[in-house]
Amino acid sequence: MEFKQFVPSDTLKPYIRHYYVFKSDVDSVFEDVVFPSGDMEVIFNLGNGSWESFVGDRFKKTPKVELWGQITKPLSIRSTGKHTMLGIKFYTHSASYFFNEQMGLFNDCITDLQDVIGGSANIIHQKLLETEGEQNRIDLLEAFLLKRLISHEKKSFHITKVADILNSILKDASVSNIATIASRHNITTRYLQRLLQQHTGLSPKSYDKINRFQQSLKMISKNDQPFTAIAYACGYFDQSHFIRDFKSFTGLTPSSYLDNLTPVNQLLFP
Repeated sequence: MEFKQFVPSDTLKPYIRHYYVFKSDVDSVFEDVVFPSGDMEVIFNLGNGSWESFVGDRFKKTPKVELWGQITKPLSIRSTGKHTMLGIKFYTHSASYFFNEQMGLFNDCITDLQDVIGGSANIIHQKLLETEGEQNRIDLLEAFLLKRLISHEKKSFHITKVADILNSILKDASVSNIATIASRHNITTRYLQRLLQQHTGLSPKSYDKINRFQQSLKMISKNDQPFTAIAYACGYFDQSHFIRDFKSFTGLTPSSYLDNLTPVNQLLFP
């Protein structure tokens, strides 16, 4: 398996965290679990393999162009065949620039991008299939994204406000600070919550919890600190609070996670 990240152009850096290419030449079936990241993604499947996600009580095949909403709980996936995948990882607030829907509609779902933006999803997918070279494919994606960004520029005021609110929540997610943030933007706390839900799919509390979880996941994967130290470094009240939140996002305790590192997670957290 191979996982590579690519930096976006200067114009798209405020909106795109990174692009990535995932390749697997292994033909066997493997299963994995995806954890909440706080970000939305679009993934173009350019290989011959197929992916399935666990929906309801069974695995269901994912579309060729996948829009990943906010994942708020562990999501089981299954892979068959050889893969080449090209992904766009948005910042928490920035997917809203490119799509007209309320982001909360996509929570815990993998949606066919064609159902969201129409035939242009299949057109760009076909062009990517016909194009050779990773950078050439990324250049195609950038042109596609820039066109959508320009067409939705009227949304920039609200989304810039959301980005500022998220930055403030990272510093302090207490109820009193949320009220202070709302007051600074001349909005009510209820409207602040609705604004975040619309543009990110998350509430302030959920955003804070996922951010702390992601921070702890990176520290755990290094396996060089005790769990108690990680808990306090990531802002948890105590170790039991940390373990409870970690299990809600992974289905595992931190120690079980270390004992069962999956192929994809080993690529993401080397």
